[in-house]
Amino acid sequence: MDISLMGLNTPFFHNLHHILTTPDDETTTANTSNKSNNVGPTRAYVRDARAMAATPVDVKEYPGSYMFIVDMPGLKSGDIKVELDDNNVLIISGERKRDEEKEGVKYLKMERRMGKLMRKFALPENADTNKISAVCQDGVLMVTVEKLPPPEPKKPKTIQVN
Repeated sequence: MDISLMGLNTPFFHNLHHILTTPDDETTTANTSNKSNNVGPTRAYVRDARAMAATPVDVKEYPGSYMFIVDMPGLKSGDIKVELDDNNVLIISGERKRDEEKEGVKYLKMERRMGKLMRKFALPENADTNKISAVCQDGVLMVTVEKLPPPEPKKPKTIQVN
């Protein structure tokens, strides 16, 4: 599909289109060079970019918390990882695998998405990273991040004069 025909001929959309349509065997790692000396995105980067583009999320802010609602169809709670990295980035991931094929059975149509599901969120400064909880029910993951209480207003300090 020619993205210029859709009016999306900006560098951002061009690069995004290239990343999402590049087959895994055409990508190279930063340590190897291909014949044209172009260093493309790594396979892991392309896989993660595809996963993040295909994982729908709703983010809600409540007075005392943030809630991330992620569709994780077909995954059980044990198949989902919720992590917090050193830079206060919340990483939600999982992988949906195709059922084992049985002898004599073949797919006539395959439309359900398989593969990695992932999203990353930089948490705001008022997020309490010690109070994060996650619940998965009916293929929907709900991650709640509590907010820190607002700082106490500074009171003027009285100094006694001697």
